[in-house]
Amino acid sequence: MEFETLVRGYGLIEGPRVDADGNLYFSDVLRGGVYRRTSDGVVETVVPRRRGVGGIALHADGGIVISGRNICHVCDGETRVLFERDDIPGFNDLFTDAQGRIYTGSMLSDPFSTQGERKLGECFRIEAEGSANVLYGEVSLTNGIGFLPDGRTLVHADTARGEILAHELDDAGRASERRVYARVEGGGRAGGPDGLAVDAEGGVWVAVYGAGAVHRYAPDGSLDRDVAIPARAVTSLCFGGADLRDLYVVSADNTDDPAAEGCVFRTRSDIAGLPTPLARI
Repeated sequence: MEFETLVRGYGLIEGPRVDADGNLYFSDVLRGGVYRRTSDGVVETVVPRRRGVGGIALHADGGIVISGRNICHVCDGETRVLFERDDIPGFNDLFTDAQGRIYTGSMLSDPFSTQGERKLGECFRIEAEGSANVLYGEVSLTNGIGFLPDGRTLVHADTARGEILAHELDDAGRASERRVYARVEGGGRAGGPDGLAVDAEGGVWVAVYGAGAVHRYAPDGSLDRDVAIPARAVTSLCFGGADLRDLYVVSADNTDDPAAEGCVFRTRSDIAGLPTPLARI
């Protein structure tokens, strides 16, 4: 795959999401801020200064839902908190289901620390403003989250354990049948699973942080593709474009040009991505 660089000069870019008009939203986790690259290449600030935004969703009423110290909806300069808890210092990646509910993982330990025991987090489904249910726990370092094409199988990256977890949701929305969908290795390079996206054939594409790669795992969990990226700290990815075949990959560095720092790359995929539902809370 050949990649073009759309955005450069940021810190740790996360949370890419493309709207129907081709505008790309992304965050800078360490330096702060949420940004929008318009379809004609202009980068605008949407949310200034906010740090720790690991996930972004588009909202049906306009604006975006973002993670960080809480989960909030930002629209026309107004911020509405959807979920927060005093005992949870932050939330990372997030995703939405067909009903517009929001799924996110709690982050109870410093994601960049390699010392000591990690506090295990949980996966929450936010049902309404201020109302959330715990689906499951025992997530060491929560990252990318999404649904397979059946709309019932939730996949969730646990970076510290090097696994993509899968849970089946029953008719009542309860999670069960936990299994390891895929074990992520760096293909000879150190790395762990970060952000993910699901394609129309049920393949799971995952950014492998530290390994300079994006992996695609087939529906049976086997490694199908190992795509080299011009960055080692590959953090997340998403599909976009009218045919959902534009693949956006974001990073915290650039190995071809270290001065470029965190970048947004784009290429074309032969497999379309799944549409991402809008948040409706």
